[in-house]
Amino acid sequence: MKQIIRVLITILALTASGLAQQPAEPESRPETPAQEESKQNEGNKRVELNMLGKANTSAGESRRNENVQFNLVDNNALKELNVRLGTTATIQKEFNPANSYFGSEFGNAPRSSITVPAKLRPGFHGRVYETHLNSVFSARTFFQVGEVQPARENDYGFNFSAPLWNRAQLFVEGAQQKIRGMVNGNVLVPRPDERTPLATDPAVRAIVARYLAAYPTELPNRTDINQRALNTNAPQSIDSNQANLRLDQTLSGIDQLTLQYSFTSQSVDAFQFVAGQNPDTDTKSHLARIVWTRSWNAGTVTNFSLSYDRLTSLLVPEENAVGAYVTTAGLTGLGPGGMIPIDRAQNQIRSAALMQTISGSHNWSAGFGLTRRQVNGSETDVHRGFFSFSNDFGRDGITNLRLGTPSTHIVSIGNIHRGFRLWEGQIFAGDKWQISPYFTLNYGLRWQPVTKPVEVNDLNSAPFDSDMNNLAPNLGFALRMPRKMGIFRGAYATQFGEIYFVTFQQIRFSPPGNNKIVVNAPNLINPLSSVDSNGQLPIARPTIYQLDPEMATPYSHQYNLSWEPDWNSAIRVQFGYVGSRSMKLFNMWYLNRAHPVTGIPQTTATINLRRANNDVSDIRTVINASRGYFDAGRVSVIVQNWHGLSFDASYWFSKALDLGSDYTNTANENDSRISRSQYEFENFRDMKGPSSFDQTHAFLWRMNYVIGAVTAFRKARWISRAIGGWNFSTVTLIKTGIPFNVTAGSDGPGFGNVDGNGGDRPNLLDQSILGRTIADPDTSQQLLPRNAFTYINPTDPRGNLGRNVFRKGPIRNVNASLSRVWSIARDATLTFRAESINLFNTPQFAEPGAELANPNFGQITNTLNDGRTFRFLLQLGW
Repeated sequence: MKQIIRVLITILALTASGLAQQPAEPESRPETPAQEESKQNEGNKRVELNMLGKANTSAGESRRNENVQFNLVDNNALKELNVRLGTTATIQKEFNPANSYFGSEFGNAPRSSITVPAKLRPGFHGRVYETHLNSVFSARTFFQVGEVQPARENDYGFNFSAPLWNRAQLFVEGAQQKIRGMVNGNVLVPRPDERTPLATDPAVRAIVARYLAAYPTELPNRTDINQRALNTNAPQSIDSNQANLRLDQTLSGIDQLTLQYSFTSQSVDAFQFVAGQNPDTDTKSHLARIVWTRSWNAGTVTNFSLSYDRLTSLLVPEENAVGAYVTTAGLTGLGPGGMIPIDRAQNQIRSAALMQTISGSHNWSAGFGLTRRQVNGSETDVHRGFFSFSNDFGRDGITNLRLGTPSTHIVSIGNIHRGFRLWEGQIFAGDKWQISPYFTLNYGLRWQPVTKPVEVNDLNSAPFDSDMNNLAPNLGFALRMPRKMGIFRGAYATQFGEIYFVTFQQIRFSPPGNNKIVVNAPNLINPLSSVDSNGQLPIARPTIYQLDPEMATPYSHQYNLSWEPDWNSAIRVQFGYVGSRSMKLFNMWYLNRAHPVTGIPQTTATINLRRANNDVSDIRTVINASRGYFDAGRVSVIVQNWHGLSFDASYWFSKALDLGSDYTNTANENDSRISRSQYEFENFRDMKGPSSFDQTHAFLWRMNYVIGAVTAFRKARWISRAIGGWNFSTVTLIKTGIPFNVTAGSDGPGFGNVDGNGGDRPNLLDQSILGRTIADPDTSQQLLPRNAFTYINPTDPRGNLGRNVFRKGPIRNVNASLSRVWSIARDATLTFRAESINLFNTPQFAEPGAELANPNFGQITNTLNDGRTFRFLLQLGW
């Protein structure tokens, strides 16, 4: 008890706020524009830089369960958010041609062609803060065995703006976040009777023993959910740093110059339930920017900017990794994944200009942006080697591991360092036309060309041309209707995305510079031992990566309608619809698969003999093959300051479909396997289904109440002052679960179609289970019974079960906080805040085991969110 009291006293003395960012939360004093801009950028950095340790609690998000690992590169943070939280149906009141809104209908922030910094508030202003979280106040996660392990998080920093010299204002910001703790989770490990090799060859036996030794010595302790389930803990540390330096200089009455430099870094020493399971990551971002703003007159402003943005990412295997990437059916894999290590540096040199002028009833805007993108570094594609021990050869995967008989070996050999360059441009113009006091029309056009990527050493050549016909019109209106009918709005725009670097860079993995060799039923000691005297590979075959010559930039048609009636001055209501149709989304087609051939046995060993072109293995083609369909209806109610109470509530009903891949898919690594069809042909017929983030119903409620003066204690003013002024806020998020996919779990005979690629789905025997939500570990196996499915025959092209036809558990999360601001001097305030994330400790269950061939099929063994936590903050502002 004494320790807890000491911790409480320490927290009250040291804590500070990351959550005083709720829009409904009154601040002690208005923040400077630079502080507001910094907060807006924090959410963008989380996605763009793939930052861990962040949670948008004001939107109802709980802390993620860190045991659900993802590689901190590309757009993986966005995909993780979509799969864990789903999306937020968002209505854009109007489309600005200067911005790109691709994906904004799902709640993503628009991307601007030019960033115009908000003007700094003159004078000396700032804040110093710290936020503290400690496991003393945390609850166990649902599956955790034993007590909560020690953990702590400190997030502290400062910012201030001050005048330097005549007409010059300086803004300085610095922050650090230190996270130390234990990650808890379930892994599948061998049973006590499965921890010795069965191989008789001493060399094979030694390799198998090394693989088995990578699993923790602890024995399974959650046999109630799976005979091989072990709930364990592993340390993880995250260090984040942020610095921002900005100088505003007013040159004359009409000119202002802004110089800015920002630095962000994060180092992750990842948890390892199994030796070498996850990569360690180091991320660094540098941004330097110059902006010149001129006010020509009261109605005309121009902005010119030049910026340099550098992002470096280094992901390396942990020192105890076994070397190759090894997967075993029924056990947790020995990682990290095949794309590790990664050593990448991305440079973006941007120039942009924007002019805005008001002429009569028109508000004109026009501008351009030009970006030079450079990407250098080394990327890998199972260059460390890969072994798959599947349910094959009439045995389960664990027995095959102990015997040292893998189903597949894949290894890439060659030069993996590349440097790619390309240009991206934007030219745009638009007008907001006030036709009458009751009707406004806005329209514009954006041209977004992009050149084909070039490899600086001519090691690879992209087969597609520059994409120069990307014209994006936008049109919108706002109509103020008579009486209390309010405002009716509508908007339409074509929006272009981008050709992801990781999408086109895969050509580095093709011959002659690289060979990705696939060997089926290999020898574990020397999987390439079938090379003959001429150096040929009669069994091993290279994998070919190729880009479609017609590859182009994905785009979407976005449209919405909204109505905001004026029924009550104290209550704002909005009814709306938002929809989109996304075209040319990326997909990877796995071609040249093995097919049944008369006279050749349908076995794993004969896969390469049954290919149409048996000189090569897979031919993996990146193509704009998918489409996305999204429709949503939304109702929102906002009440502001009704007797100290403010709240907003939103409900949306939505449906998202695609043809195998959505707007975030890069057609690389895991993305390519997610969108892989069961069979080489009829991809659309096989893959059309709900998107991976589809949610039918969603409800968000945010409430804020400020306790006013307590009249019952007029004579005892100190009591009134102690009770009054406290601010209570809460956020509730309720959503239906997102879909998950049931697969056979093996491509081998008796399970799949033996075409050399996984992802086969079984046949469905009981149609009554379709569409079920599998949300409770106690009933998951009853709701998803194994006997409702059957495996396909080896010569069948595919199973009849659809894609993403079941749903995992819903989201039901409540966050709450209590805060107060004290004035301690004329221009100084002290803020204290206590916040609970996942107040009721409600688990958000992950999907059950979804591979029919594995013992854990139908069993829920993990959650996607963390248990209840409390964090405290203390902030001094002036």
